[in-house]
Amino acid sequence: MKRVTLTEIFLHPITQKYLKRSGVAHAIATAYHAYRLALQYGVDVDLATKAALLHDIGHYEWYSNGKWDYEKYKQNDIHAIKGAARAHKLLIRLGEHPHHAKEIALAILLHTDSYLPEGELKRKPLQMVVKLADEADEEPGGKHHYRQIDDKLALKKIQKLDEMVEKQMMMQKLDKIV
Repeated sequence: MKRVTLTEIFLHPITQKYLKRSGVAHAIATAYHAYRLALQYGVDVDLATKAALLHDIGHYEWYSNGKWDYEKYKQNDIHAIKGAARAHKLLIRLGEHPHHAKEIALAILLHTDSYLPEGELKRKPLQMVVKLADEADEEPGGKHHYRQIDDKLALKKIQKLDEMVEKQMMMQKLDKIV
């Protein structure tokens, strides 16, 4: 089975539609944080960067009187649930290994606990990496969703991250052989 790249995922119309809604710059920054954290915690960089890139594709726009309503969003949001389902469907459609698509979807589902009842949630390492990566790029009042990035620069950053992931995966394969 071939590896579905971040570039393929990023360029897909579904991804473009929902990342533009939730913030392309935030998604890319979160994917880079996930790469770094995955190395730090011994988590699969391919799965971590994909989950981080797609973590907010379930966002719904909460507006009141034509303006973003952050409080309404915080009270009513279930973007992690919607995003997990969208990401899973997209990844399967692109040819991602079904087990990997499920792991990525679960990491997206659990990247936030804003919609969950109070209490501690025990996350697997991949899920924790995506949560920490998202938190590393957050700004007060949801401002991280509104940072802008040029389309060409965004694609270059995704392609560079793809190269980094590919190189890391090759190094891990070599380590297993040696």
